Amino acid sequence: MNNTKLEEIVTILRSIILQNQSKNIYESKMVNGLKFENNIISFTLELLQEQLKQSESIKKFIQEKLYVIDDVKKVEIILTSHKTKKNESNINEPLRPAKNIIAVASGKGGVGKSTTAINIALSLSKLNYNVGILDADIYGPSLPKLTGINNRPKSDGKKIIPHIAFGLQVMSIGYLVPEDAATIWRGPMVMSAIEQLLKDVNWTNLDFLIIDMPPGTGDAQLTLSQRVQLSGAIIVSTPQDLSLIDARKGLNMFKKVNVPILGIIENMSYFECNNCNTKHEIFGNGGAKAEAEKLGVTFLNEIPLDISLRTTSDEGNPIVHKEPNNSISKKYMEVGSKILNQIQTSRKQPPQIIQ
Repeated sequence: MNNTKLEEIVTILRSIILQNQSKNIYESKMVNGLKFENNIISFTLELLQEQLKQSESIKKFIQEKLYVIDDVKKVEIILTSHKTKKNESNINEPLRPAKNIIAVASGKGGVGKSTTAINIALSLSKLNYNVGILDADIYGPSLPKLTGINNRPKSDGKKIIPHIAFGLQVMSIGYLVPEDAATIWRGPMVMSAIEQLLKDVNWTNLDFLIIDMPPGTGDAQLTLSQRVQLSGAIIVSTPQDLSLIDARKGLNMFKKVNVPILGIIENMSYFECNNCNTKHEIFGNGGAKAEAEKLGVTFLNEIPLDISLRTTSDEGNPIVHKEPNNSISKKYMEVGSKILNQIQTSRKQPPQIIQ
């Protein structure tokens, strides 16, 4: 970052004092993650609850101040806010932007969770349901790549209008920040951003909202499980023992917050060679199915390693949409049908921590 330019930016931020505040926005720690790259200024602005009604005018005012700086092409400000004591009575009220909200989770990254999530969403859409998908992985959003959409969503003046991809309503932090920008946020800021994507997006008449969860079982996953009235969770794992250990942790986390487990999917289950017509179990096979039986949860399906699954995802045109007759697409359609059956038979109740 250009230090001279950064000093100029900070000087302007130090000159901005919002109404009813004694300190400027920089010294009062309202500005976080300040960056100046490729002639773009970007940062998160943490507002007080009483400033939220004027949030857009505050944002516009700060942007106008910063556009005075030479060579600045764009000023990207992500608004966030923490609840004050006045709002603590509402803090446990669950968020419900859809009739059914399903978390797709994994104990670790790199198991194909995001590809699985969007193809599950597409399978439910093909079963004639109104479906949305939220990319809740703030640090490594995948939905822009999977949908082929990189532009910022529009707003109706009150809420963000989600993009439409393949008939799905889609939203990701990746639509709001540059693709190559590193997101360096504390845990509370991450949760505040996720809550904004749930509350401040104009999700419309959704039967299902699929949430592509961040990998792991940390504070973000636990808090999201508590704040959102989840209808159930799906665990994605690969066959090998290391992945299954982490998948078990994710499953147990949802059980502790009383979220029904809709099932386990074994991804990268095997590779079927076109030349020899033989299944090669590269990472082992059947581990997730055995784990599902052991834990008494539904085994939803095994998804193989396949070049079509990889290329369609990289092209931003997932396999269930692009190649509906592919055997893998049919496997995802089976998953969608099993999910519907599980939803109908499982009890929906607000998650609460079991002490």
